[in-house]
Amino acid sequence: MVQQIRHNEPQYICIISVERITANQDEEIMTFGVSAEEAKKQGEELLASTYGCNQSQVWELIQQARIEPIAQWCAPKER
Repeated sequence: MVQQIRHNEPQYICIISVERITANQDEEIMTFGVSAEEAKKQGEELLASTYGCNQSQVWELIQQARIEPIAQWCAPKER
């Protein structure tokens, strides 16, 4: 899944470690949203649809996720 940064809208990233699912300690997924809640919701949906996590697993992984604003240097420039 590819998500694009939207111009002039706040953006948040949700970084979720999926080591418990894949056994790869360096593997994580990242989702984006216009709010922290939207980024988290995208992460929940991805865990359920792609990794087949049940609600308990999703909740546990989301509790350990990092949700942060994306730095301004990541935003597209006006042309």
